[in-house]
Amino acid sequence: MKSWNWKKIWLRIGLGTVILLLAVVLFVFIYVQRTLPDTNGEIFLEALSSEVSVTRNEEGVPHIEADSLEDLYMAQGYVQAQDRLLQMELSRRQASGELSEIIGSATIDQDKFFRSLGLRRAAEASLEDYSQEGRAALEAFAEGVNTYIEKADRENSLPPAFTLLGSKPEPWTPVDSLTIGKFMAHDLGGHWERQAFQYYAMNNFTEEKAEEIMAYYPENKPKVLEDTSLDIAGDFRNASLPHPFNGSNNWVVSGERTESGNPVLADDPHLGIATPSIWYQMKLSGPDHAVSGVIFAGVPGIILGHNEDVAWGVTNVGPDVQQLYVERRNPENPEQFLYEGEWEDAVIHEEPIEVSGGETIDYEVVETRNGPIINEFSEGAGEGEALSLRWTAHDPSRELEAVLDINRADDWESFEKGLEKFHTPAQNFVFASNDGTIAYKANGKIPIYDNPADSQLPLRGWVEEDQWDGFIPFNELPKVVNPEKGWVATANNKITTDDYPYHISHNWAQPYRYERIQEMLEEDSTITVEDVKRMQMDVKNLQAEEFTSFLVEEVKREGLSDGEIAALSLMEEWNFEDNKELSQPLIFHHWLDQIENLLYADIPEDINSLFHRKAQTTDEILRAEQNGEESEWMKEAGGKEKVITSAFRRTYKKLEMEYGASASDWAWGDFHRVEFTHPLSDIAFLDRFYNRKDPLPVSGSRVTVRAAGFDDNGKVDHGASWRYVIDTSDMTKSHHIVGPGQSERFNSKWYHSQYEDWVEGDYHETNLLEDTGEELLLLPEE
Repeated sequence: MKSWNWKKIWLRIGLGTVILLLAVVLFVFIYVQRTLPDTNGEIFLEALSSEVSVTRNEEGVPHIEADSLEDLYMAQGYVQAQDRLLQMELSRRQASGELSEIIGSATIDQDKFFRSLGLRRAAEASLEDYSQEGRAALEAFAEGVNTYIEKADRENSLPPAFTLLGSKPEPWTPVDSLTIGKFMAHDLGGHWERQAFQYYAMNNFTEEKAEEIMAYYPENKPKVLEDTSLDIAGDFRNASLPHPFNGSNNWVVSGERTESGNPVLADDPHLGIATPSIWYQMKLSGPDHAVSGVIFAGVPGIILGHNEDVAWGVTNVGPDVQQLYVERRNPENPEQFLYEGEWEDAVIHEEPIEVSGGETIDYEVVETRNGPIINEFSEGAGEGEALSLRWTAHDPSRELEAVLDINRADDWESFEKGLEKFHTPAQNFVFASNDGTIAYKANGKIPIYDNPADSQLPLRGWVEEDQWDGFIPFNELPKVVNPEKGWVATANNKITTDDYPYHISHNWAQPYRYERIQEMLEEDSTITVEDVKRMQMDVKNLQAEEFTSFLVEEVKREGLSDGEIAALSLMEEWNFEDNKELSQPLIFHHWLDQIENLLYADIPEDINSLFHRKAQTTDEILRAEQNGEESEWMKEAGGKEKVITSAFRRTYKKLEMEYGASASDWAWGDFHRVEFTHPLSDIAFLDRFYNRKDPLPVSGSRVTVRAAGFDDNGKVDHGASWRYVIDTSDMTKSHHIVGPGQSERFNSKWYHSQYEDWVEGDYHETNLLEDTGEELLLLPEE
């Protein structure tokens, strides 16, 4: 009988397995590499009327030069698709409520919510209002995107994620671009969530507790609350809510206060932190203008940036542009709703939802005169009272035309003229020009409320008197041109004085970022670009400066451990900087979280998600207690000494378990880290490709000028998605950071090329007219 040499057999099997694995890895590597877009050479685009050049600099910023606007926007669509096609596809699907078609059942509730919200319907209505020039830009852009999709599909070089998802991108349309624009209005938010929360509060808490969380408490309980019984807790359980900390910083300084003698402008919009960046940086040179800055992937033009004459930046105004209405449904006909004593037919939108791996869902959206019903997207539709949403973003609007107009503006007058078409989202524009002008305008379509209290609660959908009373006239929106103090700044703070005749909002951001910017601007009389960069990276925490001493003094020392005493001593020594190397910010932010947990322990989890701007309410409670006033929330939680002491001890215990007993060895950066995660990295094995293995420690917080919001695990998920500084003495140069990079392709050299730069604050200079890069792609006409 033959004797088997098992050692050799297993060796051969092992060797064969290794060779097979290497072959698979090599195949995958070659396949992935061949999907990278061409950034050198020539690609013929049949639709072009003349040759277009695309030069990329060291950071992958493309400079597109064309002889006609149609060619310019067509090439812009092609180039964006090269770097961001997957992001564009996921963005339009998310905003349109079509993710389930490629993701499956996991996104059904999200799709139902966005179908109910109606962003795509609003985009379709908006397209009807666009001028011939605006439509031409949108159509040229879409043709460029589709040219790339067709080429990549033909050459089997679509981004690998499409293969993983088992799908291919649908042809791009002008409505897709406008839908992404409407989604940004949603992402930058309104205040319907807070209205829903305050409705719950007034029906479930004492009048005293409800009063404390209302910016303006109504003298008489609104009639709508006396005879309604909506299930707020259950209605929005699966709603896709915008990030609660969306905001931004911007400021502009007159040449009288700068070293160069010309205005200096800074902008850092705060949005979600992820891979790829929400922003895509580009330079566009057409027959009548050159412009540099950033745009949302999927949209033509430049939304933030500068040209050869003017520069601009934005922050979110945060006005009350969303209003919930309680609707009374006809018990005999669920498609009719009451208005002024008559039953009106609602509009029914058929919105079938295709589900990958499942059956198509027959879904209907009901729309009243006030707007779509938004609280019945998951279950219980067609029963009793409902909540509809009136929102300025539902109205037809032409923001893209405004963008194209301001791209070509050459002074404040022409720039402001372009803003007339920019309705939503309402933005604080700061402006600088090389003629020395600085200016500010809170721009957008902002409704007029006869009674400021109305915007805090759902109103009666069945009466005319609860409807909006028009909109603030464009010429009466808040505006400042060349102020005497020599600067203008905004940080989502309150922007109007008490004598301003119109209501803007009850929901301003915490004032700390604005106050710190003001401090720094008033400290320096000869400001430079380098000064402004340092300001954007500043981590002084004025919230901590306001409350730390009070919190430390209120801690009951009896029974504290030596470690807890040492931690309190550290807090007394703090310079109030949220520096990643210090332990005090780690203690402070956890301490505030624990205080909120104790104060709001009786608020259900579903309702807590609607508690928009909760941090401001907490500030007011602490401020009242610090000034000797008694808060009902604090009183019911046990009083300030008990709450503050218990919160501190909980904080110490939690941090001791995670970082050791000695508070002096703790560091903010041990907890507060950035990773720039990719939306597909939740799929088991993809994180090793899409995410870097070691998150980086980051300074800053939600309340510092260097904004760095974080989740419960310390992951930095919100902040300056783009940083930008320009001195108008030389309009060709500007300074930028796009975190984490230009490309969505994990194997691209521009994928995470600005990751460390974002963390360290290392800016890149971009020249509007010249290019230092060596990569040149020519797109000649056929």
